[in-house]
Amino acid sequence: MGSTAVEFKNPATSTLLEVVKARRTYYGLKAESPISDDVIERIVQDSVLHVPSSFNTQTSRIVLLLKEEHKKVWDIAISAMEGLVAAGHVPKEMFENHTKPKLDAFRAAYGTVLFFVDYESLAPIKEKFAIYADKFDPFALESNAMSQYLVWLALEAEGFGANLQHYSPLIDEQVTKTWNLPASWKLDAQLVFGVPTSEPGEKTFEPLENRFKVFGK
Repeated sequence: MGSTAVEFKNPATSTLLEVVKARRTYYGLKAESPISDDVIERIVQDSVLHVPSSFNTQTSRIVLLLKEEHKKVWDIAISAMEGLVAAGHVPKEMFENHTKPKLDAFRAAYGTVLFFVDYESLAPIKEKFAIYADKFDPFALESNAMSQYLVWLALEAEGFGANLQHYSPLIDEQVTKTWNLPASWKLDAQLVFGVPTSEPGEKTFEPLENRFKVFGK
C-alpha cells in the first residue's frame, strides 16, 4: 500500500500534515527560546480553549512553567527519586548513571507544560448519563491527549524541540503543593521543551498495510 500524490483543496491541510510529519522526540534541549513567552502562552491557551472534549465537558487543565519555575518540577522529580533510592526501591547505581542524568537533561530545558484532568468535574454528566458513566473518564483522558499533541506540534513548529514524560504519581503531591493547585486536578503528563542541542533518533514505522484499511473507495 504505497502513498499516492494528492492535491489538497486547502493549502493549510498540507502545512498541517507537514508539521505532523516533522514532530519528533528531542531529549537534548537547552534553556533558550526562539519565540517570546507570550507566544508560548498563546499556544497553550488556544489548546485549553479549542481542543474538543466529550459532551463539551472541558476537563483538561494545563499549567505552563517557564525558566526557574520549570526547573522546580524537575527538582521535585529528582528529590522524589532520591527518596526511592534511600528507601531501597531504586538501585543507587541506576539512579546515578541513568535516571539522574535524564532528569538533569529535562531540567536543562526552557519550560515544561503540565497536563491535568479534572475528573471530579464530570460528576454531573455521569449522573445525567448514568449508562455511560464509566466512559467519561477515558473520554477525558483522550481529550487531554489531544491537548498534549497540539501543544507539542505547535511548539515544534515554532522552533522548539520537546519530549513527553510521565512521572505521575511520583511527583503529584509536591506539584499540587508547590503551585497551590486544586486537589481535583490529576496530573497526567509533562511536556518538556527547549531549543534542541542534538538530533532526534531515527523515526521508524510498522508496515502501513498492517495498520490501515479502507473500504468503499
